[in-house]
Amino acid sequence: VTGGRGMLGRDLVSLLERRGEAVTGLSRSDLDITDARAVRDALARWQPAVVVNCAAWTAVDDAEASEDAALRVNGRAVAGLAACCASQGAALVQVSTDYVFDGRGREPYPEDGLPAPRTAYGRTKLAGERAVLEQAGLAGYVVRTAWLYGAHGPSFVATMIRKERGQEPVHVVDDQRGQPTWSMDVADRIHALIASAAAPGIYHATSSGETTWFGLAREVFRALGADPARVRPATT
Repeated sequence: VTGGRGMLGRDLVSLLERRGEAVTGLSRSDLDITDARAVRDALARWQPAVVVNCAAWTAVDDAEASEDAALRVNGRAVAGLAACCASQGAALVQVSTDYVFDGRGREPYPEDGLPAPRTAYGRTKLAGERAVLEQAGLAGYVVRTAWLYGAHGPSFVATMIRKERGQEPVHVVDDQRGQPTWSMDVADRIHALIASAAAPGIYHATSSGETTWFGLAREVFRALGADPARVRPATT
């Protein structure tokens, strides 16, 4: 598991260990996926049957100003990882995002929906998807998720928990709908995908239900025993 110290990576490694799987979680300091030689050496050393790539540039806003840097991690590094996996006979699971779509849909996007990213981050993640799916000789999987939160690392939920400790009203947009997704749910789905020997391709993995960012923020405040009325709709 690359990115093994991130939010999803830590949950995936923990889940696999509890289920008796032989798993190695590699942090960025253990393996920088932009270093092609390091990737080759790591795969030669560990000889994995499956690589799950949780390493990524995830700073959505920063990608707008640094798209090439984001592409280096989310696109070109993934292409190198895919080629290395193919040469060594390892399957590759690439974690991706709903940002590959345009965000204008009124219903949940199907796996065969047409990608149309409107952000630099979305474009770089789509490049990574295509690198995996187009790599010859690779059993390549793309697992898209959305609105991810978990016990480890930054997330919208973690930000709202921090905001609740203050006294000021919190303004949150109310015009975007999605599926808040617990990172452990995605870890479970990735394991199920690997264990089932499903056909390579694109899969979507989210928790059930839907809400807005505003609704999610209020639910976080409610769960903390705080007054949800402190969360107010933001003007856009």
